[in-house]
Amino acid sequence: MKLLLHMCCGPCSTYPIQELLKEEFEIQGLFYNPNIHPIEEHARRKESVEKLRYITKIPVIYDDEFRQDEWEGMKDIGEARCHRCYSLRLEKVASYAAENGYDAFTTTLLVSPYQNHHLIKELGELYASKYGIDFVYRDFRPGFRRGQQMAKEMELYRQKYCGCILSLNHK
Repeated sequence: MKLLLHMCCGPCSTYPIQELLKEEFEIQGLFYNPNIHPIEEHARRKESVEKLRYITKIPVIYDDEFRQDEWEGMKDIGEARCHRCYSLRLEKVASYAAENGYDAFTTTLLVSPYQNHHLIKELGELYASKYGIDFVYRDFRPGFRRGQQMAKEMELYRQKYCGCILSLNHK
């Protein structure tokens, strides 16, 4: 099964890639994170994904869209902010997967115990339905610490906040 994997960063990708390869998915990554701020942080996370790509041999597509003005103007509206962030990225991944012959998509956001797992699943299923493609739901959270250890061993950059400017200001 050809699977498009949304990759938010290198460390959060390590464990999901390991587990999805065990299931014999043909994985291609998509780095699309216009929410990550500042631009230097966006670049560091992209470099981390690139380093992981070389280690794992998983091909990755990079979309460098960066929406600083949009995110800087956003107020701290709690879960609505996260909804917007997840929705933006998951819809992009679902539409890209559907348009480019993938069988399914998923996201590395499902590994973090700090993300709203229920909302990610709900939005993944919504966009799967909208674009006529499967959403592969896996609860990768039990492997979060293992993935972080793997990232440390691979010397991947490990960030200290979710990604958007509001999470940066609250770390």
